[in-house]
Amino acid sequence: MPAPKTITIVAPGGVQLTDVSGPLDVFAEANSQLQRAVYRLEVVATALGPLRSSSGVRLVPDRVIGEPGTERTHTLLVAGAPGAPNQNPPVALLNWLRTETKRVRRYGSVCSGAFYLAAAGVLDGRRVTTHWAAADQLARTFLALRVEPDALYVRDGPVRTAAGVTAGMDLALALVEEDVGRDVALKVAAQLVMFFKRPGGQLQFSRNGAAVPVGRSTLQELQRWVVAHPGEDHSVTQLAARVGLSPRHFARLFRSETGTTPAAWVEAARVEAARGLLESASAPKQVATLCGFTDVNVLRRAFQRCLGVTPAEYRKRFRRDE
Repeated sequence: MPAPKTITIVAPGGVQLTDVSGPLDVFAEANSQLQRAVYRLEVVATALGPLRSSSGVRLVPDRVIGEPGTERTHTLLVAGAPGAPNQNPPVALLNWLRTETKRVRRYGSVCSGAFYLAAAGVLDGRRVTTHWAAADQLARTFLALRVEPDALYVRDGPVRTAAGVTAGMDLALALVEEDVGRDVALKVAAQLVMFFKRPGGQLQFSRNGAAVPVGRSTLQELQRWVVAHPGEDHSVTQLAARVGLSPRHFARLFRSETGTTPAAWVEAARVEAARGLLESASAPKQVATLCGFTDVNVLRRAFQRCLGVTPAEYRKRFRRDE
């Protein structure tokens, strides 16, 4: 019988407890389903003593960085903390990560734990993800990374990164499937009442940068008008006329000041308006008309392009009267 695979989860100060406990429960359930220790689980901290999590609950780690483990780590995951994107990680932690990631079979992060690995330089050139609210900052801060803001988890070579909080469980389930097969992973998902493959990406939960007015004041005023009247004709010709510019000059100016085309910005504004109506239980066909989509099929394509789910799926998941 093969030796258990040691899963080491690094818990920094102020760690989000679910980033640690969620994946551990998935691996523990795999052990239960197989009735043998496929995984050996441990939590490593940066300092001795109980560790206070972001919720205030204290976590007692199994060991601290620099202290040798009883077994060699197979998979190393770094959990996130709410303040991680704006922290300067301890030098000792970064040095330890640089050393340990060379010794393990695979390594990665949950949520903002990606910032610690990125700061250590062990994600350079890799496709990665993190919580949607921190994805832009991760990409801006670490230019050598290829950040995928909508992904729930990403696999790139030995690197495995997960999006926000509960996505750590999605990643852990994918690792279980990778290690012991689909059938066991399906049983784990059923027992933990979680999706085996969660529909859509994480941007369906995001309100980040949804058609926010940017650029010079004239363009911002125009953008606010579009948001207030999503069902109107927002062709380049009509928008240009509202600000007294030729369509060609307007399109160039809009793109240079906003970083996107007028059509893409209008679509984002309409999708955001549609989200609000769907959350209020409006039917997709009615939403398409009110938000300026020519028909429900155009609405559906825009929704899938922007959020990775259909309007009907979104309405079912987020409507506020249920």
